[in-house]
Amino acid sequence: MQKLKNEGFEPIDTFVKPNTNNPWTFKEKMLLGLTPQEYMKQLVRNPFNWILAVIYAVGLPILVGRFIFGLGWATHSSYDYPWGLFLGWGLFVMVPLSASGFMLGTTVELFGRKDFKPIERLGLLNGLLGYFFAVVFLQVDLGQPWRLVYPMFVSLGPAAVLFLVAWHVATYLSVQVAELVPAASELMGWVKPKKFVRSIVLGLTVAGIILSTLHQGALGALFTYAPGKVHPLWYSSAFQWFHFFCSSIFGGLSMLIVVSTLSKWFLSWRCDDNFLKNLDRITLGLGKGCSMALITYFVIKIVALAHDNEWAYLLSGWGQLYIFELAVGTLVPLALFTTAIRSNRAGLARLAAFFAVFGIALNRLDTALITYNWKLYQEIPHWREFIIAVVLYATYIVVYRAVLCRLPILYTWQGESK
Repeated sequence: MQKLKNEGFEPIDTFVKPNTNNPWTFKEKMLLGLTPQEYMKQLVRNPFNWILAVIYAVGLPILVGRFIFGLGWATHSSYDYPWGLFLGWGLFVMVPLSASGFMLGTTVELFGRKDFKPIERLGLLNGLLGYFFAVVFLQVDLGQPWRLVYPMFVSLGPAAVLFLVAWHVATYLSVQVAELVPAASELMGWVKPKKFVRSIVLGLTVAGIILSTLHQGALGALFTYAPGKVHPLWYSSAFQWFHFFCSSIFGGLSMLIVVSTLSKWFLSWRCDDNFLKNLDRITLGLGKGCSMALITYFVIKIVALAHDNEWAYLLSGWGQLYIFELAVGTLVPLALFTTAIRSNRAGLARLAAFFAVFGIALNRLDTALITYNWKLYQEIPHWREFIIAVVLYATYIVVYRAVLCRLPILYTWQGESK
């Protein structure tokens, strides 16, 4: 696409075609203004699409087999190890990395920081897709999507943490869909939905803050159901919820930096000058927020160690893993973010964000999978489970890319719809 743009191709960013009063058709919008033949040629040219084709060719039959033959055919899940990759990665990793939605909405709409406006919609989209695919992973784990509403409406458990998480994720997804209605309205030419959402955007933002902050901590509170199963270095009943909440702050902001960086590298044809020219400044601004959350998280982790008096475990093999996680996933990005801000180097902040995202992923996998039942045997995920997780995450990337190429997320819509 970048080659086509260099040759004079203009991506769709207005309601009507250039030099005419004719609106773009829905088909033309979906094909990015290309003919079907040109669009297929672009699909075939992209080597990443060939990788995706191989992933789907191998993985889709296994995904179907999971629903035909049951969970035991695809995973090693048991009463000892109830959480495999579907929840360990799909829920516990993707949810904190999707916390950018409520933070960017709060920054721009509530605190009035309009200088972050060029990346606000990207933050909202990152939150929406991350939560949506966390639910998709959950559905693959449960195996009966049609019964999702049962614990939410029929067999109620208002005192349960899972009940809280389920309702918060469901309602927060609705809030995020509403917050992205203006972007869809601009593409489709809908005026009234955009105006309506604009009129209630403050209420949506406040609702997003309440819902997201509560369930981020509630995911950590889930582990208080199983005291003694998670290794003491990763478990603290008094601080578990705060560990998850605080880490989600820099996790979501770091993921937003990573996604914006990847968009700049691979989707520059879809980015406008407003996005590209402000990206370095915005990246450093997000880095400041990450650095403050990182130092808070690190201090709370040390306080939790002291509070529970678990220092002796640092000398064990598990302690080496804990120190590695804390050093590479917390101290290294903290040092890089601090240096980047002081020296005004956006590239260094982007490197720090990649380390921070790795640290969040490692922490959640350590807590939910690796150190779970640390006194028993170590469970290795089934190869079918791994392939299904790759297929689902590949689908997440495909949908992410498709939305970025079409909706006004990385670019500003030119003019109002008619």
